[in-house]
Amino acid sequence: MNYSKFSKLLTVHIHGGNAFKKIEDILHEVPYEKIGLVPPGLPYSFWQVFDHIRIAQKDILDFSKGPDYKSIQWPDDYWSKNPAPGSEEIWENAKADFFKDRAAFNDLLDSHSEELLEPFPHGNGQNLLREALLVLEHNAYHTGQLMIIARLLANNH
Repeated sequence: MNYSKFSKLLTVHIHGGNAFKKIEDILHEVPYEKIGLVPPGLPYSFWQVFDHIRIAQKDILDFSKGPDYKSIQWPDDYWSKNPAPGSEEIWENAKADFFKDRAAFNDLLDSHSEELLEPFPHGNGQNLLREALLVLEHNAYHTGQLMIIARLLANNH
């Protein structure tokens, strides 16, 4: 198998746009003034879901990069308790960090494509393929939630 082609395919899917809308397109649909609103019947705001995606992706990236990984506490460290980011600067920085980390993870995939199935020297047998699929699945799942929240905010607020 050509692992290089496989890792390229993974990066395409991590970017989204095939089976689900790209996250960068959804982020443009919700004005900053609405990202901290919690739609009726839902437990989280648009901000909280996006920030959760960012934090989890960063955690997976850090774990995948090496044995210096420091685990964070589930669920407290993965979810913002505040429905809004606190400032537009925090929001913009969170978006920039998400895309920077996504690019770094995809660079890791590209540079280690022949090692996709090799267990990491740290962890419990995880490998880069598993972590890539985890990023893809997790981001896709929560991107769908962002889309729903964006629609609810457009229709109800």
